[in-house]
Amino acid sequence: MNYKTDIGYRKEILTRLLNTIITHEDEIISALQDDFNKPAFEAVVTETSYVISDLKYTIKNISRWAKPKRVFPFVLNIPSSDYIYKEPYGKVLVIAPWNYPFQLALCPVISAVAAGNQVVLKPSELTPRTAEIIEKIIAKTFAVDHVEVIQGDVQVATNLLEQRWDYIFFTGSVAVGKIIAKAAAKNLTPVTLELGGKNPCIVDESANLKLVAKRIVWGKFINAGQTCIAPDYILVHKKSKSDFIQYLKDEITLAYGDNPEVSPDYARIINAKNWSRLVGMIEETKVLFGGQYNSETNYISPTLIDESNLESLIMQEEIFGPLLPLLSYEDEAEINTIIAKYEKPLALYIFSERKSFCNTIIASHSFGGGCVNDTMVHFSNKQLPFGGVGHSGIGAYHGKLSFDVFSHHKGVVKKATWIDLPLRYAPYKNKLASIKKILNWI
Repeated sequence: MNYKTDIGYRKEILTRLLNTIITHEDEIISALQDDFNKPAFEAVVTETSYVISDLKYTIKNISRWAKPKRVFPFVLNIPSSDYIYKEPYGKVLVIAPWNYPFQLALCPVISAVAAGNQVVLKPSELTPRTAEIIEKIIAKTFAVDHVEVIQGDVQVATNLLEQRWDYIFFTGSVAVGKIIAKAAAKNLTPVTLELGGKNPCIVDESANLKLVAKRIVWGKFINAGQTCIAPDYILVHKKSKSDFIQYLKDEITLAYGDNPEVSPDYARIINAKNWSRLVGMIEETKVLFGGQYNSETNYISPTLIDESNLESLIMQEEIFGPLLPLLSYEDEAEINTIIAKYEKPLALYIFSERKSFCNTIIASHSFGGGCVNDTMVHFSNKQLPFGGVGHSGIGAYHGKLSFDVFSHHKGVVKKATWIDLPLRYAPYKNKLASIKKILNWI
């Protein structure tokens, strides 16, 4: 067994991982429900099925991705054959978050293994049941010197970061991302940091408000708003605001009933600390809909907030919960001013029937990725890179790009020996004019 060089073995071990996950899918779903009441539907759609799909896609394509790529040689090197070889970085550390604790732990591991690396995975301690089943699955599939799960709290993560790694992949908050980057810098270790930010969602006066409301309610309140690419705040045209609020209310009720607390389709906040932080953002005088909460179960209802103050607590940081502030605007200049107030977001969403407006917004703002007339679905396409920019992250992954993320790209020139052009060699007398002509030509 040589996972560093044997592509066949990598396919074999990933196939074993696929079968193990399928065998234990019910346990995974149960663990997610135990950790924070994640509905079975959401557990399948956003966690298990996503990982299974990622595995199948990787197994199918790994041989093609790993194959050396021939590129056209530099003119002065002709005759030669030039290649890009992909080799594993070596020892990789993956630190996973709690909000999608199965998917965001396993997908980086899959890609790191596919690329031939040794992997240590640190799952989130805030989702202990899910971490437990992850450790069980990994132990059943891999040799401990190939992929290992290390459980623990912040101190364990700190200890891991003190070690030297060849690559670090982290998903989580901006604050922790800075700590990761600082630790990696000591050894010049490359990193991928998938972080977050205040994701704007723009709704202009041409939008189909009823459909917009349905898609925003889905994107915002799935996983109780604990999604890094969820809409963080709404910028709705002043003319549409009143009607739009009513549509949002209707769609929330349609999705979760008159009392979301008893809905089987609505998750809970991960812990008391995050619950308290979110409750502290709710100003009762600004609540348009919802605003109910229960400390015993870490419940917060889907809540709409009428907001006009950019300095309010809810507009100071990423919300990461089921609170949705609505701000109004009158022109594009106002949109630009509001978005520019914050760091570059991980996602940006536009709802409009005006192509020119959409194209202008896309061109005017830097963001990780996004959608026109939908939310979050860009994450599902393996052909699209997923990652942040600025404070919302470093690097991107998904599909073939994930394989490339965990691979060092090594350029190799294979030079022919049957001819050797003398132009490059000293002495250089009478050669300068000739070389300048060639260089200017190419």
